[in-house]
Amino acid sequence: MATPQLSPGVLTREVDLTVGRAENVLDNIGAIAGPFEIGPIDEATDITTEQQLINTFGKAISTDAQYQYWMTASSFLSYGGVLKVVRTDDDDLVNANGNRSHVTNVTDLKIKNYDDYVANYAGVGQTFGYAAKTPGTWANNLKVCTIDNAADQTIAIGATTGVTVGFGVTTPLTAQIIAGSGDTSTFTGYLKGIITGIGASTIDVKIVERVTSAGVSTAITYAQGDQARAFVQGNEVSVINASAVGIATTTTSASCYVKDWYDQQTLGLTNSTVYWKSISPRPLTTQWAEDRSSKNDGIHVVVVDDLGDVTGIQGNILEKSLNLSKAKDAVSSENAPQKTFYKDYLSLYSDYIYAGDDPSDGSDGFVAVSDFSSGYTPISQANGGWNRNAQGITFNVVGNNTYTLTAGADYSSTGGYEATLGNLITSYNLFKNKDEIAVDYLLMGPGLGDKSQSQAKAGRLISIAGDRKDCMAVISPHRADVVDITNTDTQTDNVIKFFSPLASSSYAVFDTGYKYTYDRFNNKFRWIPTNGDVAGLMVRTSVNSYPWFSPAGQQRGILNNAIKLAYNPDKSQRDQLYPLRINSIVNQPGTGIMLFGDKTGLGYASAFDRINVRRLFLTIEQALQKAAEAQLFELNDQVTRANFINIVEPYLRDVEAKRGLYGFLVICDETNNTPDVIDNNEFRADIFLKPAKSINYVTLTFVATRTGVSFEEVAGRV
Repeated sequence: MATPQLSPGVLTREVDLTVGRAENVLDNIGAIAGPFEIGPIDEATDITTEQQLINTFGKAISTDAQYQYWMTASSFLSYGGVLKVVRTDDDDLVNANGNRSHVTNVTDLKIKNYDDYVANYAGVGQTFGYAAKTPGTWANNLKVCTIDNAADQTIAIGATTGVTVGFGVTTPLTAQIIAGSGDTSTFTGYLKGIITGIGASTIDVKIVERVTSAGVSTAITYAQGDQARAFVQGNEVSVINASAVGIATTTTSASCYVKDWYDQQTLGLTNSTVYWKSISPRPLTTQWAEDRSSKNDGIHVVVVDDLGDVTGIQGNILEKSLNLSKAKDAVSSENAPQKTFYKDYLSLYSDYIYAGDDPSDGSDGFVAVSDFSSGYTPISQANGGWNRNAQGITFNVVGNNTYTLTAGADYSSTGGYEATLGNLITSYNLFKNKDEIAVDYLLMGPGLGDKSQSQAKAGRLISIAGDRKDCMAVISPHRADVVDITNTDTQTDNVIKFFSPLASSSYAVFDTGYKYTYDRFNNKFRWIPTNGDVAGLMVRTSVNSYPWFSPAGQQRGILNNAIKLAYNPDKSQRDQLYPLRINSIVNQPGTGIMLFGDKTGLGYASAFDRINVRRLFLTIEQALQKAAEAQLFELNDQVTRANFINIVEPYLRDVEAKRGLYGFLVICDETNNTPDVIDNNEFRADIFLKPAKSINYVTLTFVATRTGVSFEEVAGRV
């Protein structure tokens, strides 16, 4: 009600009848599950191109006819849709993995996907060092090379008998340029370090402190360059054991030298030598750790195709992850945070690996010893463990390590790729809930070895589509029913017997096709099912025309990349198939290979027994559902009803203008929104549609007349 005006004036009111909108929301999303070479398990991944399919799920494999799954997916993508691909699980699947010992690699490690990793493998105490991102043999022989700032210098001391990692090292310096933070001033006193590694006649030393002649101690950071030899003067280095007793001293210039440790480090590859210094400068303390009074958190991680099994190039560096952190709270910037904790970073951004074991939990790193030389206590395991927040921590260092990934396994111990019915159904069940995942076409892909299992697979897809009521299952016959059978009548009988037991559903499409196409990965021609193509034809029809047009025939029904058909039914055979809801794929001379029918899998006469009508209603229903959602929690009154009609009718007029409807009527008023309906908090709209029908049958009658007979005399009489 308008507010009454008590004096002359102008009252301005606004009534918004534009809340909500209706528009086509068909996204042309297909879905397929199968035993792919690589990729996450039981997780739907959006794929838009064939190259992305290769990068994410690998290539077509000859073993166990795995190529049929891959090439069905590729066929669908050739029409322009988005494909949600699921790699099916299998008991035999194992992630390749490695640790520093190269002895105890896990033989039954299966990390399905990112969520599985975060839930079960991201914590401490794992039994693997690094693991391939996805299961399979594809990652066997990859090498994961890591390095942190374990040492500053390598010093030759002669005999190393009795020397232990963690022992202290001191050297006197007189008027020397000292190591540390670019300091070029002269220094008299001594430096202190700690042994981080031991060779036959050398020790690796990390410099940690300098002490002046006056006894002033200062922590220092090693710097490369001319300072590399500053640790040794007069060829005198003392090693201090746990009892603070010197046990080794260099005495001759011939036996004593100093080298920069990092400059000597290589990636540990099989057939090539690559120095870490050619990859990146040494990892130091990150800014994140430094700001929190922590040290030694920097680490580099590099993935290498050691034997060329992945790329065909031995020693090919696949991925560099540099200057990561051992601190679990580390990010690149507080203002624009990107996780740099090495486990988090690799799990999010690496294409190849996950990190498992925390090396600081093992035997590597510094060991605790008693004080030596003026009260310095070496770093211990207890206070330097990884996977902790950076706050006053000197993180343990483990040096240069190479992890060889092994033990990866495919779908069987013999390297097979056969998917079981149960695992395939588990994967397709990911698409059951339409509120969680959008999909428009469920692609059957190939059947299984047994016909009854192929029917069971088809039946499950039809059931999912029928329950969702927003997509269509696309089904091809059992391979053995049509491939390598020369008698077309036998093929016809087989196809009928395959489809007859399947449930009646307008959310299914049946075809007869196996097409012959080229497999470039194995350099041979293959028979593959055409359900990927039929779904692709619907995509192409949506893109080039509208969903309510038929995807069949010469205008929109020509298949891509089809050389010939395993089964090409003639007219009499098509006459048997079509009443039984089976759409033929035919090869017509001069036209090509095409879909030659547009029936759904509905088993009785109805407007919904046609693909174009079913897709028309799917399109309209999804569009108007979005419009209806805008009315939720509004008042059920004339304003809300008028607003809804104001949305719906223009949309339907547009569909009608685009040849999708012959007519429509929208009723949303007091006649269907009665007091009882309103009191039940409901809102009702009745939408009557006359769907446009595709032409399935053409009759051409040619009439010959005598010369003296006018056409008007005979028209309409034959």
